[in-house]
Amino acid sequence: MKTFLMGQIAGFSIALALAGATLCFAGQGPGYSFGSPAGKSDPCLGCHAVKGKVPATAFVDPQQFAHTTHARIGCPACHDGVSPNHPNSVKTPRAECRECHADIKAEYDRSIHAGKTSCAGCHNPHRVETPKEISGAQINQMCSGCHDNFRMTAKHSEWLPQAELHLRMLPCITCHTASKSYFISMYIVKGHNGDLFGKQEVAGYQDLLKLAPKGKLVSLIDSNGDGFVSLQELRDFNARSRRTSLHLQGMMTPQTVTHKFEILDSRRNCTFCHASGPTAQQESFVALPLQDGTFRRVPVERGAVLGVLYGAPDFYMMGSTKSSRMNLIGAAIICCGLIMPVGHGFLRFLTRKNRK
Repeated sequence: MKTFLMGQIAGFSIALALAGATLCFAGQGPGYSFGSPAGKSDPCLGCHAVKGKVPATAFVDPQQFAHTTHARIGCPACHDGVSPNHPNSVKTPRAECRECHADIKAEYDRSIHAGKTSCAGCHNPHRVETPKEISGAQINQMCSGCHDNFRMTAKHSEWLPQAELHLRMLPCITCHTASKSYFISMYIVKGHNGDLFGKQEVAGYQDLLKLAPKGKLVSLIDSNGDGFVSLQELRDFNARSRRTSLHLQGMMTPQTVTHKFEILDSRRNCTFCHASGPTAQQESFVALPLQDGTFRRVPVERGAVLGVLYGAPDFYMMGSTKSSRMNLIGAAIICCGLIMPVGHGFLRFLTRKNRK
């Protein structure tokens, strides 16, 4: 009986300690709350969301974690075998991804990546995002964990012209996963305007916050605040950006992404991207960074990408443009090419009597 009472007291003490940790840490930070709505993750994040309190490998960014599906189900859903003497226990068990994502695991097992790395080799379970929430550059960073950029550039150069430019301006999944539809994401990048080969980097939340009126990043490009970006607003942004190092860069991204990574012969055909026509490339968005590291997509006027030299001058899809300037240049080239044969024929017509 005595042992039973002591156990009850010890259990009650642990509960009070956990409750105290929850009260202490749940309100920390700039405008976010830890964990799931039910508060299941609060005791865990009381330590793991505080830098310096846990090893760097065990730190969980609370802002990035809060928007994930994993946050909604809570830490115990995956770490249900944590021992009572944690963190002094040797190992913290965790669930296998396939327990919830069996269909994705089966698809992945049929890909060329099967057996080469686990889910955690590409995805951090504490900051999982969809392709719509991250930039193409961040998608490619996942791939670069195994695929060295220098070697990949050399490999693609065997058949792909300007391979370095292509690898920089496209997410890997655009060519290595099958999708029936694509959209264009335009990111605000830092770097020399118009220099596709120079060093460029997607501008972060803090970079843009100091430039945004009243702290609203969307107002940088959506000047009338209607939640929609017109072609004229794109032109206005680019006109202003000539005085700064910020400008737009577009990336063609698949609407649906599979985990059956593969080498598709159709992607070796230039016309897949450069002559896809208005149907494939009319849907576009401006992707603006958020404080939690994800991106907010603001829809752009349908078909705006077809005015690409005005909408996003660094957008590398020149075969798709319907810019009036390009039309004039093309017409001038055709006219110059016709001067000699037409002029020669006209002179022969005028001098036909002399030849008789």
